[in-house]
Amino acid sequence: MHYSKILTLFPFFFFFFYYYFTLACSANLMLPSDAVSLLSFKRQADQDNKLLYALNERYDYCEWVGVKCAQGRVVRFVVQGLGLRGPFPPNTLNQLDQLRVLSLRNNSLFGPIPDLSPLINLKSLFLDRNHFSGSFPPSILFLHRLLTLSLAHNNLTGSLPVQLNLLDRLISLRLNSNYFSGTLPPLNQTALRIFNISNNNLTGPVPVTPTLSRFNAASFSGNPALCGEIIHKQCESRSHFFGSTNASSSAPLGQSEESQGIVVVPSTTKTKHSKKTGLVLGFVVGFVFLTAFVLAVIALVRKKQSGSGKAEELESAPAEEIETRNEEEREVKVRKMEEAHRSGKLMFCCGEVQQYTLEQLMRASAELLGRGSVGTTYKAVLDSQLIVTVKRLDAGKTAVSDGEVFQRHMEVVGRLRHPNLVPLRAYFQAKGERLVIYDYQPNGSLFNLVHGSKSARAKPLHWTSCLKIAEDVAHGLAYIHQASSLIHGNLKSSNVLLGVDFEACITDYCLAFLAESSFTEDPDSAAYKAPEARKSSRRATSKSDVYAFGVLLLELLTGKHPSQHPFLAPTDLQDWVRAMRDDDGSEDNRLEMLTEVASICSATSPEQRPAMWQVLKMIQGIKDSFTMEDTTHSGLS
Repeated sequence: MHYSKILTLFPFFFFFFYYYFTLACSANLMLPSDAVSLLSFKRQADQDNKLLYALNERYDYCEWVGVKCAQGRVVRFVVQGLGLRGPFPPNTLNQLDQLRVLSLRNNSLFGPIPDLSPLINLKSLFLDRNHFSGSFPPSILFLHRLLTLSLAHNNLTGSLPVQLNLLDRLISLRLNSNYFSGTLPPLNQTALRIFNISNNNLTGPVPVTPTLSRFNAASFSGNPALCGEIIHKQCESRSHFFGSTNASSSAPLGQSEESQGIVVVPSTTKTKHSKKTGLVLGFVVGFVFLTAFVLAVIALVRKKQSGSGKAEELESAPAEEIETRNEEEREVKVRKMEEAHRSGKLMFCCGEVQQYTLEQLMRASAELLGRGSVGTTYKAVLDSQLIVTVKRLDAGKTAVSDGEVFQRHMEVVGRLRHPNLVPLRAYFQAKGERLVIYDYQPNGSLFNLVHGSKSARAKPLHWTSCLKIAEDVAHGLAYIHQASSLIHGNLKSSNVLLGVDFEACITDYCLAFLAESSFTEDPDSAAYKAPEARKSSRRATSKSDVYAFGVLLLELLTGKHPSQHPFLAPTDLQDWVRAMRDDDGSEDNRLEMLTEVASICSATSPEQRPAMWQVLKMIQGIKDSFTMEDTTHSGLS
C-alpha cells in the first residue's frame, strides 16, 4: 500500500522537477547577450579569478569592474593591469557589437587574437603588453571606425598587411616591440597622429608618404634593415656587378652548359684581346706611380724650404713673442686634454635613434624653465629646430657618485613608456656633469595651470578637469609601480606637465633615487612628503607616492598650494573643500567622492593608504558613474 502511494505520486514529482529545470534553463537563456559574452570571456581568460563577477540581477553586469553600459548595452570594457591570465577566447567579447572601447592591456593573455570584425562600432583597441602570438589579426582591417590601435609589446610575428590603409580614420597606431617582418606598407592615413613600429624586423625603404613624413626617426627605431629619407639613413644601392646585364646573363649560361656536360673553352680571339688589355693597363699604372713620385719629391723640397724660412723668421723674432706663442700652444693643448677628460658619451634610451650629437646639444640655445629639488631645467632649441627639455642634475645634491650605478638606473628608467609619462630620451654623464633629456611639453605645468593666473580664473578648475587630470596622473603612477620596482619619489604639481592634447604627463620620475636625502628641502616640496619620510632618513616608498597624490588632488580641487592645506578630519575636509570652491551645491556628490579619495590617499599611516592601482580604480569608478548618469539624463531629455 505504501509503495502504491509513492508510485501514484511519481508523475507529480516528475512534472515538478521537469518544470523547474525548464524554468532554470530558460532563465539562463534569457540572460542578456552582453552578460553571457562577458562571463564567457572571464571563464577562459581569467584563470586566476581576478574578476569577481556575479549576476544576481538582470543588469548587474553594468556595475562590474571595467564595464560601462549605455541603455543596457556594453559600450566600454577596460580591464587593464588586473593580472588576467589565459587565452582570448573567440565568440566572446567580439559579440559586444555596441562596444566603443576595448582595453586588455598590461595583462598576461596569450595565444592568437580572435576575429574582431563583428565589433563594428569599436573606436579604441588596446591589446598591448600581453603575450599574444600569431600574425597581425586581419580582422582589424575591417574595423572602419577604429581611431586608436595598440598591439605593442606582444609576440606577434609575420609581416604587416599592405591593406593597413583601409583603416583610414586611424589617429594612433602602436605596433612596436613585436616580431613583424617584411617591408613597410605605404601607410597614408591622413588622420594618423601617434605612430610607433619600433623594435620589429621590418626591412627596405620607408615609403615617403605625407603621413609617414610627419613622424621622426624614433617611430621606426629598432628595425636595422629599414632605410630611407624619413629616417635619415641612405638605402644601399645595388652593386654595378649585379646590375650589369652582361654579367647577369653570362653566369647562368656557363652554368647551363656545364650542367649538360659541355666543356666551355675560351676562344683565342678573347685571349689575345685580354693580353693587349693587360699591357695597356700596366703602362697606365706605371705612369701614375711615376707621376706620384715626382709630385712627392717636389712637395718635400717645398716643405724643407718653408721650414727653414719659418726658422729664420723665429730667429729674427723677439724672445718675448716666441715665448708668447709657445705659451698659447701649451694652453690649447691643456684645454683639449681637459675637454677630452671631461667628455662623456650621450646615451639614448630604449633603442632610441640618435637624433643629435652632444656637440649639437651643447650649441643649442637654452632657456631657464626652473630650479627643482635635484637640478635645473632648461628648454633647449637645437639647430634642427628640435626642442627638448634638459635637466642638469646638481652635483651637490646627488647621492649616487658611482657612474655605473647611475647608468644602470637611467637605463631602467629610460625603458618606462606610458602616455602619461614624459618620455626620457637620453642621458649624459662625465666628470662633474650629468644631464637628463626629455621630450619638451608645450603647454606648461599643472602648477602654472592651477596657480598661474588668478585674474583670469577666479575659481579653481572645473570638477571635470580635476577628474581628468587626476585620472591621467593616477595612470602614470600606477604604471611606474606595476612596471618596475621604482617609485616617483617627488610628485608635485610642477612635475606634472601638460602635453599637446592637454593630457597630464608626469616628469622627473624616479630621480629621487639619485638625490641626497640630507639636503635642505624647499617648503613647497616638503608639503607633498609623507609623514613617515618627512623627519627621518627613510627613503620614499610607493605608499609615499600615494600620499603625494592625495595632496595633489586636494590642490586640484581647492586651487590652494599644499603649504596652505589645513590638517583636518575627513568630515571637516569636505566642508573646507566646498568653501574653497565657493560651491553652490551643484557639484556636491562629485566633490564628496573626489575629496574622499584624496582623504584616503593622504592618511597618516602608510598601511591605511591603498595601492596606486586601487586609487586609479576609484577614480575610474567616479568617472564611469557620472558618465552613465549624464547619459541617462540626456536620454530622458
